[in-house]
Amino acid sequence: MKKNYKYGLLLLPLVFSTLTYAQKKQNYVTINLTDSEQDIVRKAGGLTPSDRQLRWQELELTGFLHFGMNTFTNREWGDGKEDPKLFNPSGLDAGQWVRTCKEAGIKQVIITAKHHDGFCLWPSKYTAHSVKNSPWKNGKGDVVKEVADACHAQGIGFGVYLSPWDRNNADYGDTEKYNAYFLNQLTELLSNYGRVDEVWFDGANGEGPNGKKPVYQFDVWYSLIRKLQPGAVIAVMGPDVRWVGTESGYGRLTEWSTVPMNGLPNENIAENSQKDITFAPKGDMTGDDLGSRKIINKAKTLVWYPSETDVSIRPGWFYHETEDLKVKSPEKLTDIYYSSVGRNSVLLLNIPPDKRGLINEHDQKNLKDWGNIIAKTFKTNLAKGAKIISLNGVNTSALLHGGSKNYWTTKGQDTAAVIEMTLAKPQTFDVLLLKENITIGQRIEKFELEYLNGKSWSSLTEGTTVGAKRLIRFKPVTTQKVRLKITGSRLNPTLTALGLYKQP
Repeated sequence: MKKNYKYGLLLLPLVFSTLTYAQKKQNYVTINLTDSEQDIVRKAGGLTPSDRQLRWQELELTGFLHFGMNTFTNREWGDGKEDPKLFNPSGLDAGQWVRTCKEAGIKQVIITAKHHDGFCLWPSKYTAHSVKNSPWKNGKGDVVKEVADACHAQGIGFGVYLSPWDRNNADYGDTEKYNAYFLNQLTELLSNYGRVDEVWFDGANGEGPNGKKPVYQFDVWYSLIRKLQPGAVIAVMGPDVRWVGTESGYGRLTEWSTVPMNGLPNENIAENSQKDITFAPKGDMTGDDLGSRKIINKAKTLVWYPSETDVSIRPGWFYHETEDLKVKSPEKLTDIYYSSVGRNSVLLLNIPPDKRGLINEHDQKNLKDWGNIIAKTFKTNLAKGAKIISLNGVNTSALLHGGSKNYWTTKGQDTAAVIEMTLAKPQTFDVLLLKENITIGQRIEKFELEYLNGKSWSSLTEGTTVGAKRLIRFKPVTTQKVRLKITGSRLNPTLTALGLYKQP
């Protein structure tokens, strides 16, 4: 679906908006010429997510619903010349879409309200290329409304994708005229469907009928979203959420939510210290190393900018009958889960409805089985009831019953610690779960898990970043004693969860 936007992400200007609450709680900070390396590390460790970013990161699993004209033309990219009469799902049931996603553990879904072909899934006042001129429900239908209503009724988040590229609109290519059109459509989506939790843009930008590419007015779009839906995160060509850099579903082994953003003048921060501000970050946000000490030491500005890892459950982004037997298996989806959610990222899983307007049976089955695997794995924390010793630690009980207001940390300014756990009885496990208290920052840089093997300690696994959630699998071991060694942290390390689990 977004192969084009990979390049757009690197080539198009990306305007970044941030919000600061108070002097000691903010999601951006400038680096001064006089700052030492340790000053920079401390600043990085103190950045925190905005409320909207925090809510989004805690979702862990979100869903994409690619549905539209391409569903009926058996294409991935339409050319905008399609006859609206082709759009006619025989049994569209948005409640089934949302229910299927929710049962798999997905907490929010995004509908492709308009893809590159310009066909609108709502009866837009500003184009004839929409459901209002289709035979579906005699032109009286509104897919966006049905999805929004289903999300709100079933208690999950609702988001919209609106393609910046429009191959149907005659004014595409004329910057001023097209941006006015785009703003009108964005206003419709943000005004008529209740709460919107995410607005998703890609960087698709082709030539218009005049042979030119319009310049997208991202800053104006962002301002409108902040005005009409202030709680919505803006992704991926957006200020709140960045693309992880691959459509495979696999994130980095080291994933920092705090990354450099160069190009923000200091005077802008002073002038806008309590407001949403905009600036254009420079550089490639898809590299292997975005936030290590080596990288941040060269930064002018640091920003909390968490990653979203996207992938489709099928080879394509839209439904194609020929791919019914190519739906990702529950085991593959599980591997993706560990490599996205388990690496401090939010997984955006695409699940495209079929020509009937239903999530296909093949997708349903694999989603259900995948959800069962995850639910069974994490049903019981085998560390429950353990005796915990942490000589320089504070509030050890929070390791098993923690949260943002109740967390383990270290005394003084200690950036290293050992947490030793004696389990209630010998247990067999093969998964480690860690969570930092990201409401006060992402800090842990290196850790190792060991287990008592007879009379000596043996290494089980090791890792770097933790963030919102870190999951690591390893060969099963049976023991009654484990210890977590945190050997590197930017400030006092924090943990709200330490779990040991056994895969079914």
